[in-house]
Amino acid sequence: MDTARLVVTIALAAAFIVMGVAHFVPASARTMAAMIPQRMRFVSARRLVQFTGLCEIAGGIGLLIPVLHLAAAIALIVFLVAVFPANAYAAQHPETFGRAAIPFWPRLLAQLALIGLLLWVA
Repeated sequence: MDTARLVVTIALAAAFIVMGVAHFVPASARTMAAMIPQRMRFVSARRLVQFTGLCEIAGGIGLLIPVLHLAAAIALIVFLVAVFPANAYAAQHPETFGRAAIPFWPRLLAQLALIGLLLWVA
């Protein structure tokens, strides 16, 4: 792996691990739980937030383990696609989510940038 890919891989891993840990911080977890649209709540919103936090942490760690690197990158791409409806829901309700309600297009572009970076480092 060349130096640029290694640096981006470490940055992505750190970002996903930090974002995953945030799912277990009570104030952040409450906001994230509220972001889950009702139609996506097949289990409790709190459990979904915890599960997605674990997914982000595991994916971030997986990016750093050579034998898991490719699988982790693919899993994180699937993850980003799967959680986007909750992000879009928050973008549509800025009155409820305040700072968490990043407008739709910047949020979509950020998700696409993360997916592109994951594809590149994979």
